[in-house]
Amino acid sequence: MAYKGKVEYAEERKMRTRNTRLYRSLHWPIWIFVFFLAPGPLTFSLFAHGFSLGNSLWLGAVLVGTGIALVRGKVPGGEPGPYILRFDEDRPNPLYRKLCYSFAWTAVLSYALLNLVGLIIAAVTGVWQMKQIFFYAYPPLALAILTLGALGKLPRVGPSTRNEGTERRYFYGSVWAVTAAETVLLILWKTLPIDGVTSWVKLGVYVFVLALMGLFASRGLLPRTRPILPGESMVAD
Repeated sequence: MAYKGKVEYAEERKMRTRNTRLYRSLHWPIWIFVFFLAPGPLTFSLFAHGFSLGNSLWLGAVLVGTGIALVRGKVPGGEPGPYILRFDEDRPNPLYRKLCYSFAWTAVLSYALLNLVGLIIAAVTGVWQMKQIFFYAYPPLALAILTLGALGKLPRVGPSTRNEGTERRYFYGSVWAVTAAETVLLILWKTLPIDGVTSWVKLGVYVFVLALMGLFASRGLLPRTRPILPGESMVAD
């Protein structure tokens, strides 16, 4: 099916050759969040019981690791200058981009899928098994996604940056959809009682928000979800 949404043209985008310190520093919280979510069972215990010693130690390690990477320009958006200047250029995709985006895909896909499974089980059986799901299903699922990333089979983690103009929209579209759905789900989890009716409500709303945001992203209606047609040398955010 032909794409009928909004597009951007590379030659119309503002050109820059350097990233400001503010621009670079604003990407630090993003990668802190991505890697902080990496140990799924530990993150589940955070939402279930609050900050523990394990959460604190892991957060400290993530702060140090991502901080060093940021200073060295080894996280996406934290480089002294943009790495991608032409959206059709066949440039090698650096290892740090592959690593960061592989973990970002893990955070996006794992939590979205496992929460969906947990909601379906709760709605159908009336039993919440989120703890068991995250403790037993998260590690193999995360490993599978990271393996796909290592093999270059996910958007933005391939060996080349040639398809960046379209792959970026798949990534940001997924982030928009999952972030919105997870935020709404958290609000419902905190405000609604736990019973058979509200389980179906949470499931229905969660799926609806995922689908709605996915539709908006597919039409290029959300920031960074429009395909960029190649042309002159331009910057990829």
